[in-house]
Amino acid sequence: MNPPPTPGAPATDPAAALGLPGGDPAEAVTPAPDGPRRARSNGQFAEIWRRYRRNRLAMAGLVIVAFEIVMAIISPFSTPYDPFEQNLLNTLQPPSSAHFFGTDVLGRDLYSGIIYGVRLAMIVGLSVVFFSLVLGLTLGALAGFKGGAWDAVIARIIDIFLAFPPLVGALVIVRAVGGGTLPVVIALVALGWMTTARLMRGQVLALREAEYVEAARSIGAGTRRILTRHILPNAVAPVLVYSFTSIGVVVVAMATLSYLGVGVPPDVPEWGRLISQASQYLSVPGKSFLWIFPSAAIAITTLGFAFVADGLRDALDPKLRGRN
Repeated sequence: MNPPPTPGAPATDPAAALGLPGGDPAEAVTPAPDGPRRARSNGQFAEIWRRYRRNRLAMAGLVIVAFEIVMAIISPFSTPYDPFEQNLLNTLQPPSSAHFFGTDVLGRDLYSGIIYGVRLAMIVGLSVVFFSLVLGLTLGALAGFKGGAWDAVIARIIDIFLAFPPLVGALVIVRAVGGGTLPVVIALVALGWMTTARLMRGQVLALREAEYVEAARSIGAGTRRILTRHILPNAVAPVLVYSFTSIGVVVVAMATLSYLGVGVPPDVPEWGRLISQASQYLSVPGKSFLWIFPSAAIAITTLGFAFVADGLRDALDPKLRGRN
């Protein structure tokens, strides 16, 4: 038999103490404080940052990306000349104190044009990756979680889009929509979301039968809650790593379209357009600066985002937590 309660002391209900049905409702439903959860989240971010900054190439890539984003923001105020200003009496001038990178075939300051190209590359690259993520994450999560007809239809749509060669498909879309920055973004999004969707679908398929998902389903959690609280946070990390890598791919693709003459308008100093205009001077002595500087800008940008993606992969991979 249980001992009688001490006079003046509150009675202890075993059911209430264990949070079982029939106990004190106030005690059973008292929510856990947010403090420990917030501290745990901050600790996870701190651990990810600690592992990330131990990767020197990743930190170098982060510096490159941050520098280019800052230059893209302040480019209207940091260029010595108007990047669109033409001076046909001052064409093909070599690098000097007046023109750091020389002048192009239209007499424009090449340094100002490349800085403007940074802004254009960041706008197009981040826009394409953002919209590709929205489309790919949504369709991939639906296909992986719903399965059945949803999976079959979305998989066939992905196969149809993958049937088009990327460069040829982009050329057709840009030609159909018209030249300019927006058509380039539309073309690259239309041909870039499929890999994100496939990657997300595979992650969701691997996680939807996990024990913690089954536990959430057994207590009556809805589809939306399971996706947003249990599956997406664990499935999105590899997709984000791929997205950072694809920003460099988008920059190269935009430069390729401009080089072929179907991207941005001819008067816009985009890196691919600058290389295209310099191609006729490849064998001319002393004119290599015309293509070296824009080519270096493309290479540095691509490597910067690739290094960031590599560092994120290592920092987010649970298998590497014990090694760093």
